[in-house]
Parts: sequence; C-alpha cells; structure tokens
Amino acid sequence: MNFRRIYLVKCLLLLFPSVKCSVTNWIYMAVNESALLSITSAAGSVHDATWLKDRKRLLQIKDKTVKYYVNKDQCRCKIFLNGTLQIERVMKEDSGKYTVTVYQENGKLKAEEDTMFIIQEPVPQPILSGECMNKTVSVKCEVKQKTKDETFIIELTTDKSKKIQKNVTRLELHTRYSGTFRCVVKNQVSTKTAEKVIKCSGQLDLYLILSIAGGAIFFVIFVILLIYCIRKKKAERLEDDCEERPMQAHQVDSEMVVRELPQLPCNPTPKQLRVQQRPLPQPQVQQQALPPRPRPRTQQRTPNHPRERP
Repeated sequence: MNFRRIYLVKCLLLLFPSVKCSVTNWIYMAVNESALLSITSAAGSVHDATWLKDRKRLLQIKDKTVKYYVNKDQCRCKIFLNGTLQIERVMKEDSGKYTVTVYQENGKLKAEEDTMFIIQEPVPQPILSGECMNKTVSVKCEVKQKTKDETFIIELTTDKSKKIQKNVTRLELHTRYSGTFRCVVKNQVSTKTAEKVIKCSGQLDLYLILSIAGGAIFFVIFVILLIYCIRKKKAERLEDDCEERPMQAHQVDSEMVVRELPQLPCNPTPKQLRVQQRPLPQPQVQQQALPPRPRPRTQQRTPNHPRERP
C-alpha cells in the first residue's frame, strides 16, 4: 500500500476542506432545443462562477454582474444567479466539454464541475425490406445518414431472434422463419420504428406446425376414447343380457310347472272316468253357404167337412 499517496491526499483535504471533487455529467440534447447546464454541487445563489467551453471562457457572474467573453448573440447563452447556464436553440456546434468553477467571497475555490454536452440530430425513419432466398428470409433495415459523425443504434428483431449493432446505417438478418419483423433506430434523443410482416410461400410457420400437430393428436385421442366408450357400452349390454336370460328361463320353467295338469291318480273314480271319456270339443268348421233350395209347391187341401153324426 502506498502510504505516501494517502498522506498527500489527507494534507490536501486539510488545506482545502471546502473544495469538492470534479463531477462529470453527460447531457444529450436534440437540435433547436433549449438546454440548462446547472451546478449540482452548489445550491442557491453563487458569488463567483465562470463557465468555459473546451477551456475557453464563455461568461462569468460575480456579485450578480454578468460578463461575456464571447459575442452574446453568437453564444445564444445567459447565466442565472445560481450559476446555471442556459443555451437557446442549440446546434451541433455547441457540443463539447463545459467546465464551471465556483469561488467563495474570500477567493477560495468552492466547486469545479465538468459537463459533456452533446447535440444530436433526430434519427431518420428506417426503411425495412425483405426477400425470400433458398428457404430463408433475408431482412434488411437501413437509414439514410445526413452527416458522417451521426451515430445510430439499430435493432432488428423478430419473435425468435434479435440483432443489435451500433454506429451503422444498415443491418441485415437471415432467418428460416417468417413472421413480423421490427426495425428500431435510435440515439440518445429520438427513436423511430418500422414494422413489416414478411412471409415466404412454401414455408410453414412453427406455430402453424405445432397447431396442426396438436389438432391431429387431439383427434386421435378423441377417436380412441370414442371406441373405448362404444366397446364398454357393448360389454355392459352383453352382461345385462346374460343376467336376464337365466331369470327368464327360470320364470318360463315356473310358468310351465304351474300350467301342467295334475296327474291322474292310480285308481280313478267313476266321475273322473266319465270326464276322461267325454269327447274333446272339435273346432267348428265354417260351412260354406249353400244356395237356397226351392220350396215345394203346396197342395190345396180339401176342406174337411164336418162329419154328420149318425
């Protein structure tokens, strides 16, 4: 461990207890907007504050009096009582490193801060295109660059893959799946998106394949369950028939036993013999209707005269 360096730092802190370390801030701003560069380590009004750009003085406020070191109209800037610097209608030429130094009334340094101020143009609208080549989809996203120092971040995404690249104006993606492709172009101040559905003929999507396979499996399971239910119903009917047949046979036997005539005793009585000797009734045969016979002529009877008594 370097004890000499630690001892030196402690001595500096004892000599300058009110000095705060330099802080570097990063601020991004779009063209033609207004920017405010504030002092984070000093609150309220300041006694003496000076702003520099790339180590060149811009303006100073001291005892509430502002002093410009550059052309005021060319600078397009002003300072507030708390030391905040305002730049109106910023341009790309305003980008750079801004430094502010704050002093107390006794002339001691109170704070010093560095701010990286970067002006960017809004990103242009991306152009998304695609074509089918050898069972693959080739997708291209590109932007038209206005100046050489413009930097973009391009993201080309699908449902299954994603590709990101910085500081480029063109990005390509090759995949075997069709679908919705999205191109996002962005920088620190703006973002623009382009979206397009690209499908190649003769190429099935993975979700379509899975849905077809799932439907086929469901149909097969349904058919198997249907066959099983039909066979189970048939088996239950056969069991019911097998259980009913012995019962019906038993019922028929009992009825036959009831219907049988009682057997004649060995020594029949005369009355029973007469009953047995009676002829069974014969079924009446329907006689054919005969034509009516002619009636005989009636002979005239001779009148019977009363006999005379002798």
